[in-house]
Amino acid sequence: MLALVLAPSIFAAQGPAQVAVPKVHFPQTGSAGGKVIIVGFVGGFVSQDDAKHPEVQFGSYLRDRYPLIEVVVFGNHHGRKALHVVARMIDSDGDGVLTPAEKRESTIIVYGHSWGAAEVVTFAHALGQIGIPVALTIQIDTIAKPGSKGAIIPANVASAINFYQTRGPLHGLPEIVAADPKQTTILGNILMTYEDRPIDCRNYSWYARAFNRPHHEIENDFRVWNWSASLIDSTLSETTVRVQAPPPSESPMFGYLRRGFQGQIVAGDQ
Repeated sequence: MLALVLAPSIFAAQGPAQVAVPKVHFPQTGSAGGKVIIVGFVGGFVSQDDAKHPEVQFGSYLRDRYPLIEVVVFGNHHGRKALHVVARMIDSDGDGVLTPAEKRESTIIVYGHSWGAAEVVTFAHALGQIGIPVALTIQIDTIAKPGSKGAIIPANVASAINFYQTRGPLHGLPEIVAADPKQTTILGNILMTYEDRPIDCRNYSWYARAFNRPHHEIENDFRVWNWSASLIDSTLSETTVRVQAPPPSESPMFGYLRRGFQGQIVAGDQ
């Protein structure tokens, strides 16, 4: 069993973002010969290649951090394509048939923002329907799409976490729950607030900044990405090859997150 321990310092955010996460256990991940795959979903109608958005930047960060694993980012309307891509990656012998061993030995982590966060859960459901387990899901300000079940985490997911904010015309689901609490650990539903902590959002249009700023502040909040990176690092097997790297808030790939107010307080939060 791989123990995941979230030290209190990881969740040393100010105000309502503080949360105590208990010690939980995951099944062994990244077994010998098994694939490790991280899938990201961007929000809205954002392109999967739009490097102005943190979901895409985070994918690049993870590729550098773990050079031997697969990291792919998709639009939130491309769940079926993502499923086909992941199935091909898991099919280690390339025979077009996923064996129970190939499914069992794979390690899959999924993250996303907004509609992309809703797609995280839809995608996990789809994987569960074909018997593929998911080690971790990360949802950031989930905006449900018609027919989505973004608040109910399926039983094939070992662990899940939800970040949300409550202001503006678009705000995320405040709570996710496990369809089967015996199979899934909910690590937390974490409220992020920005009234006294404005986040630079110049990677969005003036219209988005004026009318929907909080929904994009949480997407640009380096604390969310630092915590996500720490969770991923703890979830992966100790045998997973990794390169020594700073957290996202100190990485050149996330340089724009250090502008403005965030840039002034990075040192104090580390």
